[in-house]
Amino acid sequence: IRDVSVTGVQTCALPICAGRPEATALLERLVDQAALELGIDPIEIRRKNLLSNDVFPFVSPTGPTYDSGNYLLPLERAAELAGYADLRREQAERRKRGDKKLLGIGVSTYVEITAGGGASEYGAVEIHPDGSATMKAGTSAHGQGHQTTFAMLVSDQTGIPVDKIRLVQSDTDLVRTGGGTGGSRSLQLGGSAVHNATLSMVDKAKRLAAHLLEASVEDIVVNTDSATVGVVGVPSRALSWGELAQAALDDQSGAVDHSDGTLGLAAQLDFDQGEATFPFGAHIAVVEVDEETGRVTLLRHVAVDDCGTVINPLLLQGQQHGGAAAGISQTMYEEVGYDDNGNPLTATLLDYALPSAAEFPSFDV
Repeated sequence: IRDVSVTGVQTCALPICAGRPEATALLERLVDQAALELGIDPIEIRRKNLLSNDVFPFVSPTGPTYDSGNYLLPLERAAELAGYADLRREQAERRKRGDKKLLGIGVSTYVEITAGGGASEYGAVEIHPDGSATMKAGTSAHGQGHQTTFAMLVSDQTGIPVDKIRLVQSDTDLVRTGGGTGGSRSLQLGGSAVHNATLSMVDKAKRLAAHLLEASVEDIVVNTDSATVGVVGVPSRALSWGELAQAALDDQSGAVDHSDGTLGLAAQLDFDQGEATFPFGAHIAVVEVDEETGRVTLLRHVAVDDCGTVINPLLLQGQQHGGAAAGISQTMYEEVGYDDNGNPLTATLLDYALPSAAEFPSFDV
């Protein structure tokens, strides 16, 4: 499709800030309707229409470049985990025998855009004489686990324990720039900025260690098991991160490069990714619908998401669970209501339905 028409509508009702669930719901309903009218299984019609692996990077008709994709893989995996063929058979059998509780099977494939609203972010890292470290990032966490994840990136390169690495964010006296959090950009941009700043800091540490130990820079390595920097193959000729940090503060030889504006054993930079990236996945929901009352009971929800490199699997699973719960809640429970004069009827949580864990099954993610 090369021609796109857009209609703008103004409303005084509350806006929804995300947009991805609404766009995906529209597309998936269109695909399901096409499958219904053509008599094609919902998964089969998606198989026929998903972009194949050999077209990436793919430039869409509206301009964005989809960097990579293997769209069929999560769909096939979700179908396997859900037992899709058996579910369809059970669905048909219930209809045939006139069962009052019908089986509903929902299929959705999606492509998300991440870091699409700006592909640059600030990151910094500094080592202290006590062996601890401080990270700075231009993103701001409000429950996503930046402290844990960013610290894992620094620890992976230095060996400094995660509990000795602190994150500074949102303080404009200490963090010189930042785009904040939004558009699924924090780990991708802020984390990459911290990661690359750590790379730069480690390079400075190696040069300083080479100077102090009178060795070649090429012979200096980081031993993450002992959290030391020293001569390769000679454990006795190594310095702790605390010793290096103190030496950097005392340095009069010019062995430490401060051209990036940092003092001591530290580095800061702006990471620029360039274009956005496009993670993707597939979800299958299985519900039971009471034909007499209309009550919907969610039986299973399978989510297979490809989000790139995973730093912390537990945090990822938590976000998958939260995302599924939010989508199910938006579909089955939440609604902002108004009277004929535009007054909100659901202004408190006594009126606005939010489900609890009791309304959900255990998600398969």
